[in-house]
Amino acid sequence: MLTRFSVENFKNFKDKLVWNLLDSSDFDFNKEIINNNCITKGLILGVNGSGKSNLGLALFDIIFHITDKQKLISKYNYYLNLDSSKSYATFEYIFSFNGKEVIYQYKKKDVNTLLEEYLYIDKERVVFYDFINNKGNTTLRGAETLNMVSDKNLISRVKYIKSNAILEENEINQVFYQFVEFIEHMLLFYSLDERGYQGLYVGGESISQGIIESGHVEKFEKFLHKNGIDYQLVSKEIDEKKILYCKFRNGEANFFSIASTGTVSLALLYYWYIKMSSASFVFIDEFDAFYHFELAWNIVELIKELYNSQVFLSTHNTDLISNDLMRPDCYFILEKNEIKNMYSSTERELRKAHNLQKMYKAGLFYE
Repeated sequence: MLTRFSVENFKNFKDKLVWNLLDSSDFDFNKEIINNNCITKGLILGVNGSGKSNLGLALFDIIFHITDKQKLISKYNYYLNLDSSKSYATFEYIFSFNGKEVIYQYKKKDVNTLLEEYLYIDKERVVFYDFINNKGNTTLRGAETLNMVSDKNLISRVKYIKSNAILEENEINQVFYQFVEFIEHMLLFYSLDERGYQGLYVGGESISQGIIESGHVEKFEKFLHKNGIDYQLVSKEIDEKKILYCKFRNGEANFFSIASTGTVSLALLYYWYIKMSSASFVFIDEFDAFYHFELAWNIVELIKELYNSQVFLSTHNTDLISNDLMRPDCYFILEKNEIKNMYSSTERELRKAHNLQKMYKAGLFYE
Protein backbone atom coordinates (compact mmCIF):
# COMPACT_ATOMS: atom_id res chain seq x y z
CA MET A 1 0.00 0.00 0.00
CA LEU A 2 1.00 3.60 -0.53
CA THR A 3 1.29 5.24 2.89
CA ARG A 4 2.82 8.63 2.11
CA PHE A 5 3.57 10.77 -0.94
CA SER A 6 5.35 14.07 -1.42
CA VAL A 7 6.16 16.22 -4.42
CA GLU A 8 7.94 19.54 -4.90
CA ASN A 9 8.31 21.91 -7.85
CA PHE A 10 5.85 20.03 -10.05
CA LYS A 11 3.22 22.11 -11.87
CA ASN A 12 1.35 24.24 -9.28
CA PHE A 13 3.11 22.57 -6.32
CA LYS A 14 6.01 25.01 -5.97
CA ASP A 15 6.65 24.09 -2.34
CA LYS A 16 6.72 20.59 -0.95
CA LEU A 17 3.29 18.98 -0.72
CA VAL A 18 2.96 15.99 1.64
CA TRP A 19 0.03 13.56 1.57
CA ASN A 20 -0.03 11.24 4.59
CA LEU A 21 -2.31 8.22 4.26
CA LEU A 22 -1.38 6.91 7.71
CA ASP A 23 -3.11 9.91 9.30
CA SER A 24 -6.13 7.88 10.37
CA SER A 25 -8.07 7.89 13.61
CA ASP A 26 -9.87 5.24 15.66
CA PHE A 27 -13.41 5.97 14.48
CA ASP A 28 -15.64 2.95 15.03
CA PHE A 29 -17.62 3.35 11.80
CA ASN A 30 -16.81 2.72 8.12
CA LYS A 31 -13.83 0.66 9.23
CA GLU A 32 -13.64 -1.18 5.91
CA ILE A 33 -11.84 1.76 4.26
CA ILE A 34 -8.91 1.54 6.67
CA ASN A 35 -6.32 -1.25 6.45
CA ASN A 36 -3.53 -1.51 9.03
CA ASN A 37 -4.11 2.15 9.95
CA CYS A 38 -3.68 3.14 6.29
CA ILE A 39 -6.48 4.96 4.47
CA THR A 40 -7.54 2.98 1.40
CA LYS A 41 -10.52 4.99 0.14
CA GLY A 42 -11.03 8.75 0.15
CA LEU A 43 -12.44 11.85 -1.47
CA ILE A 44 -10.28 14.86 -2.33
CA LEU A 45 -11.95 18.26 -2.22
CA GLY A 46 -10.67 21.63 -3.30
CA VAL A 47 -11.64 24.77 -5.19
CA ASN A 48 -10.88 25.10 -8.89
CA GLY A 49 -7.15 25.56 -9.40
CA SER A 50 -6.18 24.03 -6.05
CA GLY A 51 -4.34 21.19 -7.78
CA LYS A 52 -6.61 18.13 -7.56
CA SER A 53 -5.88 17.06 -11.14
CA ASN A 54 -2.19 17.87 -10.73
CA LEU A 55 -2.04 15.70 -7.61
CA GLY A 56 -3.18 12.77 -9.73
CA LEU A 57 -0.58 13.54 -12.38
CA ALA A 58 2.13 13.84 -9.74
CA LEU A 59 1.20 10.48 -8.21
CA PHE A 60 1.33 8.81 -11.63
CA ASP A 61 4.57 10.39 -12.79
CA ILE A 62 6.26 7.23 -11.51
CA ILE A 63 4.76 5.03 -14.23
CA PHE A 64 6.70 6.88 -16.95
CA HIS A 65 10.06 5.43 -15.99
CA ILE A 66 9.12 2.27 -14.05
CA THR A 67 6.55 0.77 -16.44
CA ASP A 68 5.67 0.40 -20.10
CA LYS A 69 1.97 0.97 -19.41
CA GLN A 70 -0.36 3.53 -20.97
CA LYS A 71 0.80 7.12 -20.56
CA LEU A 72 -0.80 10.51 -21.24
CA ILE A 73 2.34 12.51 -21.90
CA SER A 74 0.38 15.54 -23.16
CA LYS A 75 -0.88 16.07 -19.60
CA TYR A 76 2.71 16.73 -18.48
CA ASN A 77 3.34 19.96 -20.37
CA TYR A 78 4.71 22.75 -18.13
CA TYR A 79 6.23 20.06 -15.93
CA LEU A 80 8.14 22.30 -13.52
CA ASN A 81 6.60 25.12 -11.52
CA LEU A 82 6.97 28.30 -13.55
CA ASP A 83 7.67 30.48 -10.48
CA SER A 84 10.44 28.29 -9.07
CA SER A 85 14.17 28.79 -9.46
CA LYS A 86 14.79 25.02 -9.18
CA SER A 87 15.57 23.09 -12.34
CA TYR A 88 14.07 19.78 -11.21
CA ALA A 89 11.05 18.27 -9.46
CA THR A 90 11.39 15.95 -6.45
CA PHE A 91 9.15 12.97 -5.69
CA GLU A 92 8.99 10.61 -2.73
CA TYR A 93 6.73 7.57 -2.33
CA ILE A 94 6.55 5.50 0.86
CA PHE A 95 4.92 2.06 0.75
CA SER A 96 4.30 -0.82 3.12
CA PHE A 97 4.58 -4.42 1.90
CA ASN A 98 4.46 -7.35 4.34
CA GLY A 99 5.32 -4.98 7.17
CA LYS A 100 8.41 -3.70 5.33
CA GLU A 101 8.75 -0.01 4.57
CA VAL A 102 9.76 0.90 1.02
CA ILE A 103 10.93 4.44 0.22
CA TYR A 104 11.37 5.48 -3.40
CA GLN A 105 12.79 8.91 -4.21
CA TYR A 106 13.78 10.55 -7.47
CA LYS A 107 14.43 13.84 -9.19
CA LYS A 108 13.45 14.76 -12.75
CA LYS A 109 13.95 17.76 -15.00
CA ASP A 110 11.03 16.71 -17.19
CA VAL A 111 8.65 13.77 -17.40
CA ASN A 112 11.15 11.57 -19.25
CA THR A 113 14.49 12.63 -17.73
CA LEU A 114 15.63 11.18 -14.41
CA LEU A 115 18.44 12.96 -12.56
CA GLU A 116 18.67 10.85 -9.39
CA GLU A 117 17.01 7.69 -8.13
CA TYR A 118 17.00 6.03 -4.69
CA LEU A 119 15.23 2.94 -3.36
CA TYR A 120 15.25 1.91 0.31
CA ILE A 121 13.78 -1.32 1.67
CA ASP A 122 13.52 -1.73 5.42
CA LYS A 123 15.90 1.25 5.87
CA GLU A 124 18.58 -0.27 3.62
CA ARG A 125 19.50 1.62 0.44
CA VAL A 126 19.22 -1.09 -2.19
CA VAL A 127 19.33 1.02 -5.38
CA PHE A 128 21.04 4.33 -6.06
CA TYR A 129 21.90 6.10 -9.28
CA ASP A 130 23.12 9.58 -10.17
CA PHE A 131 22.32 10.06 -13.87
CA ILE A 132 24.26 13.32 -14.16
CA ASN A 133 27.57 11.85 -12.96
CA ASN A 134 26.85 8.28 -14.12
CA LYS A 135 27.49 6.54 -10.84
CA GLY A 136 25.44 4.24 -8.68
CA ASN A 137 25.05 0.77 -7.23
CA THR A 138 22.65 -1.86 -5.97
CA THR A 139 22.82 -4.25 -3.04
CA LEU A 140 20.02 -6.51 -4.28
CA ARG A 141 21.31 -10.08 -4.26
CA GLY A 142 21.41 -11.45 -7.78
CA ALA A 143 21.99 -8.09 -9.48
CA GLU A 144 25.72 -7.90 -8.75
CA THR A 145 26.76 -8.74 -12.31
CA LEU A 146 24.67 -6.02 -13.94
CA ASN A 147 26.55 -3.08 -15.43
CA MET A 148 24.83 -0.34 -13.43
CA VAL A 149 27.11 2.49 -14.62
CA SER A 150 26.56 3.62 -18.20
CA ASP A 151 26.11 7.04 -19.79
CA LYS A 152 24.19 5.38 -22.63
CA ASN A 153 21.65 3.59 -20.45
CA LEU A 154 19.41 6.34 -19.09
CA ILE A 155 16.47 4.20 -17.99
CA SER A 156 15.44 3.82 -14.37
CA ARG A 157 17.81 1.48 -12.56
CA VAL A 158 14.79 -0.04 -10.78
CA LYS A 159 13.29 -0.91 -14.17
CA TYR A 160 16.70 -2.05 -15.46
CA ILE A 161 17.16 -4.46 -12.54
CA LYS A 162 13.62 -5.77 -12.79
CA SER A 163 14.02 -6.44 -16.53
CA ASN A 164 17.56 -7.86 -16.56
CA ALA A 165 18.40 -9.47 -13.23
CA ILE A 166 17.43 -12.85 -11.82
CA LEU A 167 17.26 -11.94 -8.17
CA GLU A 168 17.78 -14.44 -5.38
CA GLU A 169 14.74 -15.62 -3.45
CA ASN A 170 14.92 -13.65 -0.23
CA GLU A 171 12.69 -11.30 1.73
CA ILE A 172 14.20 -8.04 0.46
CA ASN A 173 13.97 -9.13 -3.18
CA GLN A 174 10.40 -10.26 -2.67
CA VAL A 175 9.52 -6.80 -1.41
CA PHE A 176 11.34 -5.27 -4.41
CA TYR A 177 9.12 -7.27 -6.77
CA GLN A 178 6.01 -6.29 -4.78
CA PHE A 179 6.97 -2.64 -5.14
CA VAL A 180 7.39 -2.91 -8.92
CA GLU A 181 4.17 -4.92 -9.21
CA PHE A 182 2.28 -2.22 -7.31
CA ILE A 183 3.48 0.46 -9.73
CA GLU A 184 2.61 -1.76 -12.72
CA HIS A 185 -1.00 -1.93 -11.48
CA MET A 186 -1.67 1.73 -10.73
CA LEU A 187 -4.55 3.32 -12.66
CA LEU A 188 -5.62 6.92 -13.27
CA PHE A 189 -8.57 7.78 -15.47
CA TYR A 190 -10.88 10.65 -16.35
CA SER A 191 -14.66 10.66 -16.21
CA LEU A 192 -15.55 11.17 -19.88
CA ASP A 193 -12.64 10.10 -22.04
CA GLU A 194 -12.53 6.43 -23.04
CA ARG A 195 -8.82 6.55 -23.79
CA GLY A 196 -7.98 9.08 -21.09
CA TYR A 197 -6.16 6.83 -18.68
CA GLN A 198 -2.68 6.04 -17.38
CA GLY A 199 -1.22 2.82 -16.06
CA LEU A 200 -2.50 -0.76 -15.70
CA TYR A 201 -2.78 -1.54 -19.44
CA VAL A 202 -1.37 -0.60 -22.83
CA GLY A 203 -3.61 0.57 -25.64
CA GLY A 204 -7.36 0.43 -25.38
CA GLU A 205 -10.54 -1.42 -26.09
CA SER A 206 -14.05 -0.04 -26.46
CA ILE A 207 -16.29 0.23 -23.42
CA SER A 208 -18.75 -2.16 -25.09
CA GLN A 209 -16.04 -4.71 -25.76
CA GLY A 210 -14.72 -4.55 -22.22
CA ILE A 211 -18.13 -5.01 -20.59
CA ILE A 212 -19.22 -7.77 -23.00
CA GLU A 213 -16.02 -9.82 -22.96
CA SER A 214 -15.81 -9.71 -19.17
CA GLY A 215 -19.32 -11.20 -18.98
CA HIS A 216 -20.81 -8.17 -17.22
CA VAL A 217 -23.67 -7.21 -19.56
CA GLU A 218 -26.38 -8.40 -17.17
CA LYS A 219 -24.61 -6.91 -14.15
CA PHE A 220 -24.19 -3.59 -15.97
CA GLU A 221 -27.89 -3.60 -16.84
CA LYS A 222 -28.76 -4.14 -13.16
CA PHE A 223 -26.34 -1.39 -12.21
CA LEU A 224 -28.10 1.01 -14.60
CA HIS A 225 -31.54 -0.03 -13.28
CA LYS A 226 -30.42 0.60 -9.70
CA ASN A 227 -29.48 4.12 -10.72
CA GLY A 228 -32.72 4.90 -12.53
CA ILE A 229 -31.70 4.07 -16.11
CA ASP A 230 -34.14 1.51 -17.47
CA TYR A 231 -32.36 -0.07 -20.46
CA GLN A 232 -32.59 -3.67 -21.59
CA LEU A 233 -29.10 -4.49 -22.90
CA VAL A 234 -28.06 -7.02 -25.50
CA SER A 235 -24.71 -7.84 -27.04
CA LYS A 236 -24.34 -7.75 -30.82
CA GLU A 237 -21.39 -8.42 -33.10
CA ILE A 238 -21.12 -6.06 -36.08
CA ASP A 239 -18.14 -6.10 -38.44
CA GLU A 240 -16.36 -8.38 -35.93
CA LYS A 241 -16.84 -5.80 -33.17
CA LYS A 242 -18.84 -6.47 -30.02
CA ILE A 243 -21.27 -3.63 -29.33
CA LEU A 244 -23.84 -2.94 -26.61
CA TYR A 245 -27.37 -2.35 -27.88
CA CYS A 246 -30.55 -1.32 -26.11
CA LYS A 247 -33.64 -3.38 -26.88
CA PHE A 248 -37.02 -1.65 -27.20
CA ARG A 249 -40.49 -2.75 -28.26
CA ASN A 250 -40.02 -1.42 -31.79
CA GLY A 251 -36.36 -2.18 -32.36
CA GLU A 252 -32.80 -1.90 -31.09
CA ALA A 253 -30.36 1.00 -30.88
CA ASN A 254 -26.64 1.32 -30.21
CA PHE A 255 -26.29 2.14 -26.50
CA PHE A 256 -23.83 4.96 -27.18
CA SER A 257 -26.08 6.52 -29.82
CA ILE A 258 -28.95 7.12 -27.42
CA ALA A 259 -27.30 7.37 -24.00
CA SER A 260 -26.99 10.78 -22.36
CA THR A 261 -23.62 12.30 -21.51
CA GLY A 262 -24.04 11.22 -17.91
CA THR A 263 -24.98 7.68 -18.86
CA VAL A 264 -21.98 7.35 -21.17
CA SER A 265 -19.79 8.59 -18.32
CA LEU A 266 -21.40 6.00 -16.07
CA ALA A 267 -20.66 3.25 -18.59
CA LEU A 268 -17.03 4.35 -18.67
CA LEU A 269 -16.81 4.25 -14.90
CA TYR A 270 -18.40 0.78 -14.79
CA TYR A 271 -15.94 -0.41 -17.43
CA TRP A 272 -13.06 0.70 -15.23
CA TYR A 273 -14.77 -0.64 -12.11
CA ILE A 274 -14.49 -4.11 -13.67
CA LYS A 275 -10.76 -3.54 -14.14
CA MET A 276 -10.21 -2.08 -10.66
CA SER A 277 -10.26 -5.50 -9.04
CA SER A 278 -6.73 -6.00 -10.42
CA ALA A 279 -5.55 -2.45 -9.68
CA SER A 280 -3.32 -1.54 -6.75
CA PHE A 281 -3.96 2.21 -6.58
CA VAL A 282 -6.67 4.15 -8.43
CA PHE A 283 -7.17 7.90 -8.87
CA ILE A 284 -10.37 9.08 -10.58
CA ASP A 285 -10.34 12.76 -11.47
CA GLU A 286 -13.69 14.60 -11.12
CA PHE A 287 -15.44 11.24 -11.01
CA ASP A 288 -18.95 12.70 -10.60
CA ALA A 289 -18.81 15.63 -13.02
CA PHE A 290 -21.95 14.40 -14.83
CA TYR A 291 -23.77 12.66 -11.98
CA HIS A 292 -26.78 13.38 -9.84
CA PHE A 293 -25.99 13.42 -6.12
CA GLU A 294 -27.63 10.04 -5.42
CA LEU A 295 -25.76 8.41 -8.31
CA ALA A 296 -22.42 9.78 -7.07
CA TRP A 297 -23.22 8.45 -3.59
CA ASN A 298 -24.01 4.98 -4.99
CA ILE A 299 -20.72 4.93 -6.91
CA VAL A 300 -18.71 5.69 -3.77
CA GLU A 301 -20.57 2.88 -1.99
CA LEU A 302 -19.68 0.56 -4.87
CA ILE A 303 -16.02 1.54 -4.79
CA LYS A 304 -15.83 0.96 -1.04
CA GLU A 305 -16.36 -2.75 -1.82
CA LEU A 306 -12.98 -2.96 -3.61
CA TYR A 307 -11.10 -4.30 -0.62
CA ASN A 308 -7.78 -5.00 -2.36
CA SER A 309 -7.33 -1.57 -3.98
CA GLN A 310 -6.62 1.93 -2.75
CA VAL A 311 -9.04 4.29 -4.52
CA PHE A 312 -9.20 8.08 -4.31
CA LEU A 313 -11.63 10.36 -6.11
CA SER A 314 -11.53 14.11 -6.63
CA THR A 315 -14.83 15.98 -6.45
CA HIS A 316 -16.55 19.34 -5.97
CA ASN A 317 -19.70 17.73 -4.58
CA THR A 318 -20.00 18.68 -0.92
CA ASP A 319 -23.16 16.55 -0.61
CA LEU A 320 -20.83 13.55 -0.44
CA ILE A 321 -19.26 14.82 2.78
CA SER A 322 -21.04 12.62 5.29
CA ASN A 323 -20.13 10.19 8.03
CA ASP A 324 -22.81 7.90 6.64
CA LEU A 325 -20.66 7.47 3.51
CA MET A 326 -17.08 7.74 4.77
CA ARG A 327 -15.42 9.27 7.84
CA PRO A 328 -13.52 12.49 8.72
CA ASP A 329 -10.06 10.99 8.17
CA CYS A 330 -10.98 9.94 4.61
CA TYR A 331 -12.12 13.37 3.37
CA PHE A 332 -9.07 15.33 2.20
CA ILE A 333 -8.97 19.09 1.64
CA LEU A 334 -6.41 20.36 -0.87
CA GLU A 335 -5.73 24.03 -0.29
CA LYS A 336 -2.76 26.39 -0.55
CA ASN A 337 -0.22 23.67 -1.39
CA GLU A 338 -1.33 21.54 1.55
CA ILE A 339 -3.50 18.42 1.77
CA LYS A 340 -4.97 17.24 5.06
CA ASN A 341 -7.97 15.21 6.06
CA MET A 342 -10.80 16.78 8.03
CA TYR A 343 -9.87 14.91 11.17
CA SER A 344 -6.43 16.56 11.21
CA SER A 345 -7.68 19.95 10.04
CA THR A 346 -9.43 20.95 13.24
CA GLU A 347 -8.83 20.76 16.97
CA ARG A 348 -12.49 19.92 17.51
CA GLU A 349 -13.44 16.40 18.44
CA LEU A 350 -15.33 14.91 15.51
CA ARG A 351 -18.07 12.33 16.04
CA LYS A 352 -20.33 10.30 13.78
CA ALA A 353 -23.31 12.53 14.55
CA HIS A 354 -21.55 15.66 13.28
CA ASN A 355 -22.69 17.20 10.00
CA LEU A 356 -19.35 17.35 8.18
CA GLN A 357 -20.79 19.09 5.13
CA LYS A 358 -22.22 21.91 7.24
CA MET A 359 -18.94 22.26 9.12
CA TYR A 360 -16.97 22.33 5.84
CA LYS A 361 -19.19 25.01 4.32
CA ALA A 362 -18.90 27.05 7.52
CA GLY A 363 -15.12 27.04 7.21
CA LEU A 364 -14.51 25.12 10.42
CA PHE A 365 -11.61 23.18 8.90
CA TYR A 366 -8.27 24.95 8.53
CA GLU A 367 -9.56 27.50 11.03
